Amino acid sequence: MTSPVYLNALRAFEASARHQSFSAAASELNVTPAAVGQLVRSLEEWLGAPLFHRSNSGRARLLPTETAQRALPDIREGFDRLNLGLMRLREGSANGVLTVTVSPAFAAKWLLPRIDRFQAAWPDTDVRLDTSLKPLDFAAQAIDIGVRYGMGAWPGLLAEKLLDEELYPVCSPALLASHPGVRKPADLAGLTLIHDQSMESHAGFATWDAWLRAAGIRGIATRRGLRINNSAAVLQAAIDGQGVALGRSIMARDDLATGRLIRLFPDMTLASDLAYYVVYRAESATSPKLVAFRDWLFEEASVG
Repeated sequence: MTSPVYLNALRAFEASARHQSFSAAASELNVTPAAVGQLVRSLEEWLGAPLFHRSNSGRARLLPTETAQRALPDIREGFDRLNLGLMRLREGSANGVLTVTVSPAFAAKWLLPRIDRFQAAWPDTDVRLDTSLKPLDFAAQAIDIGVRYGMGAWPGLLAEKLLDEELYPVCSPALLASHPGVRKPADLAGLTLIHDQSMESHAGFATWDAWLRAAGIRGIATRRGLRINNSAAVLQAAIDGQGVALGRSIMARDDLATGRLIRLFPDMTLASDLAYYVVYRAESATSPKLVAFRDWLFEEASVG
């Protein structure tokens, strides 16, 4: 009962039971409904008992028998264990490849300017960067480790806080030179505000409205201005003199250090409710390449 044929039959049975449909199971498994039906019948013949109550009408045309229902949790756990074993085999044969997921903006403004130091310290580890804001299945997509911006909780992942963040207005030296009267927050009235919409749907993501409230400023219209859904592009627009951006301290750090941006009202700041976290699967926590990269991230964060 351990041959590939019966493993395929068990997969066909599990998918059919979950979808209550041979057709839906076939779509998931990328085979024909007839093939799924044949696999399930071969399993039933081997067992000498039916696995489904079949009906030609009604919404539930394929219902697992009581015996099948009792067996399904163990079968699903078995597949989960098999998948975990395969992932460990793949990790062990990856020949030093480390797949890292970060947002495009974090990659551009923080990680990429520093990554050469990791590569110099670990020349046998090849970093493969996946830049995405979308939730990813680390196991299914072979992601080793990532940095995510949020409240610190992502299903199925361990999270360790890497960096806190503050928010403050920034602009180009040229823009400030052309508006020498900008000395206090109220002087922002009349200037173009650049809005970061990369995570505007996240409840904890700070906006111009939040910063102005914290500064005690009223009467500045925030509905107008330049709106961009990438934090790195927000800062680039400010560097290009397009307006004043609400800079995120981690993203803006290097641009401030080089003088491409100037921080306005340095005595005023707003702490973000969100932070940067290193995230990875618990079962991968002892992987040497993951541990090396994780430790390097925290070393870089401590340097500033």
